[in-house]
Amino acid sequence: MEETTTIENSGLHLTDASKSFLREATKWSYFLSIVGFVFIGFIILVALFAGTIFSKIGQMGGEAGTFGAIGGTFITILYLIIALVYFFPVYYLYKFSAEAKIAFRDNDNESLTSSFEYLKSHYKFIGILTLITLSFYALMIVFFLLAGLAAIA
Repeated sequence: MEETTTIENSGLHLTDASKSFLREATKWSYFLSIVGFVFIGFIILVALFAGTIFSKIGQMGGEAGTFGAIGGTFITILYLIIALVYFFPVYYLYKFSAEAKIAFRDNDNESLTSSFEYLKSHYKFIGILTLITLSFYALMIVFFLLAGLAAIA
């Protein structure tokens, strides 16, 4: 037996001031998402050209040559991964602004709800990425502390 819960209208509504703030936030989020897409393009270009530059170093031979061949591939893959990870929050931010624009233009509650869903996804992604980064930093601190203690002993 499945329970269904209905939520009565809580009386929450957008005032003129909150609509104005949301419109302004929509404009800024659109701007930031476009800038984000441009930076993703630059990251991809750097990834492709870094591989070429390191490949040229690899043709020099010797130790530099070994690093150049491996380094170019590593840098290319690393930057492409960074671009891929960066794509999702920028995409969610773009979709938030696009849906919010539609909501204001057409006075459409479904588009407004959809825009907030994309905004939630944006912040959820950023939050998870922040937790992963903080965990990585904590592991690195522990590793360096242990390495330092081992060097002293």
